[in-house]
Amino acid sequence: MRMSNIRTATQVAEAPGTVSSERVLLRARFEKQFRASHSHFLLDVDVEVPPGFTILFGASGAGKTTVLDCLAGLSTPDSGTISLGHRILFEASSATNVGTADRRVGYVLQTLALFPHMTVEGNVAYGIAHLPHDQRSGRVASLLGTFRIPHLAARKPRSISGGESQRVAIARTLVTDPGFLLMDEPLAALDAPTKARIIDDLREWNRTHCIPILYVTHNRDEVFALGERVIVLDNGRVLAQGTPHEVLNAPYLETVAQLAGFENIFDVVVEAIRPVRGTMTCRIPGDAGGVVLETPLVRGGVGSTLRVGIRAGDILLSISPPTGLSARNVIPGRIQSMEQRDVIVSALVKCRVPVEVHLTMAARDSLSLVPGKEVWLVIKTHSCHLMQP
Repeated sequence: MRMSNIRTATQVAEAPGTVSSERVLLRARFEKQFRASHSHFLLDVDVEVPPGFTILFGASGAGKTTVLDCLAGLSTPDSGTISLGHRILFEASSATNVGTADRRVGYVLQTLALFPHMTVEGNVAYGIAHLPHDQRSGRVASLLGTFRIPHLAARKPRSISGGESQRVAIARTLVTDPGFLLMDEPLAALDAPTKARIIDDLREWNRTHCIPILYVTHNRDEVFALGERVIVLDNGRVLAQGTPHEVLNAPYLETVAQLAGFENIFDVVVEAIRPVRGTMTCRIPGDAGGVVLETPLVRGGVGSTLRVGIRAGDILLSISPPTGLSARNVIPGRIQSMEQRDVIVSALVKCRVPVEVHLTMAARDSLSLVPGKEVWLVIKTHSCHLMQP
């Protein structure tokens, strides 16, 4: 049913530039009861999506796809409003609910559903079959060129690669000249270089079209590679919005830190504040008095309890007591276990509290790291991110 609706949407298009007044802010403020196999909660959304890439980030089951379906008109919110510029797409109070085909929305899914009996050119042209031949040919040729697939025009989907198929699917959506674009993890199955090239081409297309693009992912690396802005969704609630650095590199909430990949999160008690140096001394409770850390200065008095997040990849290991470092935190410990995960080695180090450290296989081998080996952790002050629990 969903793909049928999306194909209908691609059949409606106007000449490029006819709705430039709409190509501004996509606003959504709505509520909807969310039900999935393992969760049931109220989806409560209040977001603004400007022209350019905005990432909708969150764990599986957070409600991301339901948000996109509501924006596309495939699902109906229980209350609230959705608008694109001055155009109301949904408003519960006035019973306004513009159909999917009339919202001028592009929706690209992970399942491409290209028509196997059509050529690449036929697939791209499908949504604008009502246009005169010259206009149709011009638009198709332009999109095939933008996404570097004019040489595939006469090929069938079964004879092209996954990355090429994704380019065809995006071109098929954009040829209708949508007012905004929704992308639900469309590149998840592709390797990083292919993904990066497709996104670069999409960015280039959007420099001249300037439409809001809402891109769903639960991959932290994609957030930094693609997004100008990020919205974090968890259990139906928007937890944070801002630039990727603001939201994921310096998270204020522990839930965001967990989503952003902070492997080490501890309770800390503030022991001293040094405003002149811009730092604080905090203690992680643990064996033999725990671990003392120097952290950046944040609001909170001596004796207050916070949480600190430290990424495993931000910690350095030394096999001898290091000296002459700018890093303020040097902590002795002993390797408890090591596990290879693809090209990364995860080491669990006990230093009164257990700390996870990520390093390369080359670093493991050159330092002869094995369980039981004595090591020193080196952690920069600004790698310690303080947050509210």
